Amino acid sequence: MNNRLKVLRAERSWSQADLAERLEVSRQSVNAIETGRYDPSLPLAFRIADVFDMAIEEIFLRD
Repeated sequence: MNNRLKVLRAERSWSQADLAERLEVSRQSVNAIETGRYDPSLPLAFRIADVFDMAIEEIFLRD
């Protein structure tokens, strides 16, 4: 699954560690999601959407 996480994070000048703290996950998890090695669970996808104040569909894109 493709996503805009890295771009959205960069627009806010957040590091992976900053975003990880906001999501209550590890920095490695953020990296894995950004690089497409890991698809987040639905609850985590909702937390990501909430952090960016966006709909899930605006962040995560179908391949």
